[in-house]
Amino acid sequence: MTPKPPTVVDLVWIDELKFSTVSRPEQIIDSTGTAGPSPVDALGLALAGCMSIDVAHMLARGRHAPRAIRSRLVGDRAQEDPHRFLRVALHFTIEGNVPADVVERAIRLSREKYCSVWHSMRQDIDFRVTFDLVA
Repeated sequence: MTPKPPTVVDLVWIDELKFSTVSRPEQIIDSTGTAGPSPVDALGLALAGCMSIDVAHMLARGRHAPRAIRSRLVGDRAQEDPHRFLRVALHFTIEGNVPADVVERAIRLSREKYCSVWHSMRQDIDFRVTFDLVA
């Protein structure tokens, strides 16, 4: 098995508390979340994206073809520094003829085994994942 290469992120200061990635497509990280996501918003995006991709991949491998998959992450943060995530709720809405037990298994496998973003975060975060099926 080929080892995973290291993750490399190059940032360039724009002004104030804004940075841009050097890679393409360019992404802006903004402390205020105005010109681009804040660092914590980017972390939430990474977590939701990681699990969403896992779920979509597992549904496809199981030969289930949803019409749509949407995910929404809401993260509650500490009021004191470092304002880290304390609670995270991730909700999936899956449209199409996909059995609930298949979705539950995909979510469980993503959370317990595959989502590298979740496994890189503090495991004392109250992390809840739910879903709705729409026929």
